[in-house]
Amino acid sequence: MTPSTTVRSPLRLYGRSGELTILAKLLTRLRAGRGGALVLTGAPGLGRTALLRHAMDGAGTEPVLLHTTAAPAERLLPHSGLHALLCSAPSPTPPPTGAAGLPALLATIGAPRPLLLCVDDAHAWDGASRAALVHAIRRPAPGRAVAVLLTAAEQHDGARDLAGDFTALPALRLGPLDRSASHELLDRLTGGRADPGVREELLREAAGNPRLLTALTARLTEDQLAGRSGLPHPLSGGESLLDAYAAHVDALPDDTRLLLLFAAAAEEHEPEGAGADAAVLLRAAGLAGVDPGRLGPAEALGAVRIDGERVHFTQPLLRRALLRGAPPARRRAVHRLLATVLDGPHRTLPRLVQRACAAGGHDAALAEALARAACPPRPHADRAAALTRAAALSTDEALRGERYAAAAEHAWLAGDPGGARALLTRVRTEPAPGRAHYVRGLVALRDGPVADAGEALLTAAGLLAPHDRARAVSALLGAAEAAWLTGDVPGYVRAMDRVAGHGTEPALDHFRAGMCAVLGGRTDEGHALLRGCLDADGRTGDPAALLRSGIAALVVGDVGAACRAGVRALAAVRAHGPEALLPQALEHLAYGELRAGRHAPARVHAYEGLRAADRLGQRNAAAALHAVLAMAASVEGDARACAEHASSAAADTGPHGLAQAATLATWAVARADLAAGRHTRAAARLAPLVLPGPRQGHFAVRMLAVPCFVEAAVLAGRGEEARVAVEEFTGWTAWTADPQAPAQLARCQALLAPPGEAAARYEEARAHHARSGGDFERARTELLYGQWLRRRRRTREARDPLRDALVAFERCGARSWAGRAGGELRAAGESAPAQGPVDPLTAQQRRVARCVAEGATNREVAVRLSVSPRTVDHHLRNVFAVLGVRSRTELARLLDRDEENPANP
Repeated sequence: MTPSTTVRSPLRLYGRSGELTILAKLLTRLRAGRGGALVLTGAPGLGRTALLRHAMDGAGTEPVLLHTTAAPAERLLPHSGLHALLCSAPSPTPPPTGAAGLPALLATIGAPRPLLLCVDDAHAWDGASRAALVHAIRRPAPGRAVAVLLTAAEQHDGARDLAGDFTALPALRLGPLDRSASHELLDRLTGGRADPGVREELLREAAGNPRLLTALTARLTEDQLAGRSGLPHPLSGGESLLDAYAAHVDALPDDTRLLLLFAAAAEEHEPEGAGADAAVLLRAAGLAGVDPGRLGPAEALGAVRIDGERVHFTQPLLRRALLRGAPPARRRAVHRLLATVLDGPHRTLPRLVQRACAAGGHDAALAEALARAACPPRPHADRAAALTRAAALSTDEALRGERYAAAAEHAWLAGDPGGARALLTRVRTEPAPGRAHYVRGLVALRDGPVADAGEALLTAAGLLAPHDRARAVSALLGAAEAAWLTGDVPGYVRAMDRVAGHGTEPALDHFRAGMCAVLGGRTDEGHALLRGCLDADGRTGDPAALLRSGIAALVVGDVGAACRAGVRALAAVRAHGPEALLPQALEHLAYGELRAGRHAPARVHAYEGLRAADRLGQRNAAAALHAVLAMAASVEGDARACAEHASSAAADTGPHGLAQAATLATWAVARADLAAGRHTRAAARLAPLVLPGPRQGHFAVRMLAVPCFVEAAVLAGRGEEARVAVEEFTGWTAWTADPQAPAQLARCQALLAPPGEAAARYEEARAHHARSGGDFERARTELLYGQWLRRRRRTREARDPLRDALVAFERCGARSWAGRAGGELRAAGESAPAQGPVDPLTAQQRRVARCVAEGATNREVAVRLSVSPRTVDHHLRNVFAVLGVRSRTELARLLDRDEENPANP
């Protein structure tokens, strides 16, 4: 296959919006008659030339363009660079004999139009040309706008001279593409056809370098891209680019380059990004007869950075280039020497890794030693690395596949789903081992269509059952979770029924039987079993068992126990791992806190979980956490945040079949509508979720949303539909232990009761609230009761419940609901409290404003409130607009006056 059948030229620059904006500003200034200069620097392959060409294409016809690319072969010829640049002028002009003559010469070329000078690879220009150009930039011709745009490589032996010439010029350093931009570029290169595991391998190998990513992709066949045939290891392509990286250190002394090779090889047994151990390099240098101080020139050049006891390459691709460019015999000798240095039992695994790097082919004995070393208490990331090496050295194809699958599982547990996917592409045995299906299912369960994940895990369970009962059970529990997320009750029960035949421990057996009983309609039996499971699992330190405890508690309705289990599960994951469970632990805790009415801590934990899910590539967990955040925002009255989080959740709930998260997100938006008085819209959103029919919401959530629907439906004139929902809610309340359910049922009955019975139902609801606690739900009952009393002209009686509702809403930060209560209270004849300057702000805006007034930066505010700096910036702009202030100083003064005013609470 030719590269043209796979690779497509990018139609745009990816991940460079900031750089393009700066270039656009330079051209805008030039058209306005103002000059400027900019140096684009960066490592090879990051797009310096592409940005330069983009600027030239965007310059249009107005400025006169002079452009050249430096020729390294002419570097020793004085003024050769200027000559090439001036030859690109409309009327070629010989260069001046001295630097002082260039400004006058530039003043005549194409005058009076602006002039744009572009030099690609300016580090390769001769010194005389650079000096002349610097002189022209510092002494521009009067009345003539001249802009200079240069590109220059980093870490080049000529870059130091270049820096000396252009220290006064603004520079823009290009970094690697971020993950999102790399994904977009890869989609363009492959037409979106690449297998997920192949994508991860390409992205990992390219390290954010667009030219390298293009070169690697161009070498793959269609079958390799689709994952139907194995990838070469290492991937081929980009050799010329890696040679360019290696050329940066070619001029260094031999001893220095040997130490750099030692440093590159020593990172093979270290975690990614950890650098090389300086003590190991010191010992290796001693054995090789090299002075360790000879690393100094490499540090001065910028090739490495010595940070305490670690040595880091400033460019990861330079490390790879040195290893790949070294002769194989020399490279293996370096690894063997490092293995000798790494003595002692505590360095068994690093020593084995270095021996594996020195191996010239398959080595069954060394592979077995690596596999034995990949055991607890080593971190999952170390075990994944050891098993990957063991697989590569294995002679038996089936054993190799098993070890790659095991490595993928440990990579997943370590929080590296991309690495897990990439390792799964190396499993080439037919049929694939059950462990490969198991890991593939786990990855899809957190970042893919959950129905696919369920099928993969059921397949894995069948393959693993004869020889790996523990993983077979784990696979079945994962398949049951997939069915739960999609709202598939029969699928959940079938997966759980298969667990019964594997001889599980009593706590898990009680959980299985209890969940199946509840879903089968045997509520009393199921609750009894689940309470026993809750007590047993609560004493363990296993995060998975603790998460099951939390689920059991929520099904029973014991939200306090659910929160306690969530706290213990989070502590266990933070202390012992695995990292992959962190988003789930935070999600379960946040959801339990929502059920308990603790919305502020739920929001904090959900934001932390969202950051973890984004970092670990778990989009399904991120969708669920966005739904939790939408629920919290619907209470706090931030309608915009509620809509944004619900929209973010919807981006994946539909494609991935996440019915539970979708139901939560819809409920949240409806509750925000209800808070704003949009009863008809709220009822329309909730009706399909809570009423019988094909669009019914998730079975674990729909009953919880019934009180919201009943309130909205009654106020919107849809009372008959509300009665249907209340009938089912009455049965649910009879068996749930949720402390809010009896009060909510009485409130729903009050809304539907005739006038002679409504007051008694409201009083019943208030009595239940007094026993159960929970400010938000109690305040909603008080608000509805006060409204009912006021509409019957019992205004004096209405004031007490309305006043209680206002105070409770304010206490739990439900600003929009507090506004409704305040409006009803004023309508009942009671004066509203005096408003302070910050009263128009939402609860979150108020928190941001207070932090900023104390002198915190946006980033510091983000850390305090567990949100992103972008969110802080968004809230701060709204604060300025609402309060009519233009600076942080004005905001601080306004808040100071507010605090000094005794009329404000």
